Amino acid sequence: MAGNSQRRGAVRKSGSKKGAVVGSGGKRRRGLEGRGATPPAHMRTKHPAAKRAAAAAKAAQSQQPRGRGPARGGKGDDGPELVLGRNPVVECLRAGVPASALYVAQGTENDDRLTEAVQIAADTGISILEVPRTDLDRMSSNGMHQGLALQVPPYRYAHPDDLVDRVRDSGEPALLVALDNISDPRNLGAVIRSVAAFGGQGVVIPQRRSASVTAVAWRTSAGAAARLPVARATNLTRTLKDWAAQGYQIVGLDAGGDTTLDEFDGTAPTVVVVGSEGKGLSRLVRENCDAILSIPMAGPVESLNASVAAGVVLSDIARQRRG
Repeated sequence: MAGNSQRRGAVRKSGSKKGAVVGSGGKRRRGLEGRGATPPAHMRTKHPAAKRAAAAAKAAQSQQPRGRGPARGGKGDDGPELVLGRNPVVECLRAGVPASALYVAQGTENDDRLTEAVQIAADTGISILEVPRTDLDRMSSNGMHQGLALQVPPYRYAHPDDLVDRVRDSGEPALLVALDNISDPRNLGAVIRSVAAFGGQGVVIPQRRSASVTAVAWRTSAGAAARLPVARATNLTRTLKDWAAQGYQIVGLDAGGDTTLDEFDGTAPTVVVVGSEGKGLSRLVRENCDAILSIPMAGPVESLNASVAAGVVLSDIARQRRG
């Protein structure tokens, strides 16, 4: 009955007044604060676009070879590679490295690098896949992905004869680089970048016992691997003999060479052979070189890193040809 104060519960207890009271802890103030920009549709877990992205990520992951650690660049392994970490991913995207998917871990804290990576991927049509962080942990060999990974498709190698055709089409004297058992993909990427910078037509590597064009080489080349062909030779010695028979001078790099860079004429069609980081040129390759070239040193340093030495020689050859 209305107004019956004897009814149980009809009397309000003290301190139970409705509405905001003193000492609310600022809950209403915090509730009125902005929460930032709305995330893209594919990053909102309830959105259909996010569900489609998750399904695509699951399908892409199922196509990867089992037991293969991404971005390790195993010899003879031509599966997809992963570039891991925010800075490396952004660098590759800026350089235009061809990629098939950008993986973003769920709950990853946003920053300028993540925003730029997502923006470039969206602008270039690269699939953006939001996946659980545990999936990225499993896909990476060391878990150091910072919530971001870029999948790079297998590199398509050229044939050594393709490099000769490229030289012919260019109308310029040949400038090719052969790598003799270079095992560090960073050196391979740096050599590719130098050859592209100084007007070379291509790089050839042995099919076995050599670094391949992995995610690390892609990143080090700063995208040059997308513009410069890299060929694989079944037998590097035989390839060098074939090129010598076509009129190319074969020049090996070694600290104890019989010719210095100051005396070398690089205006003729040239193949520069760079030896491995530790042992230098192998015996058979060395025997098939027309000359062994050394770089004069002004200081006490006895030798240079393989990719640095290649860059110095290529730069000097480019200078001679400009003159």
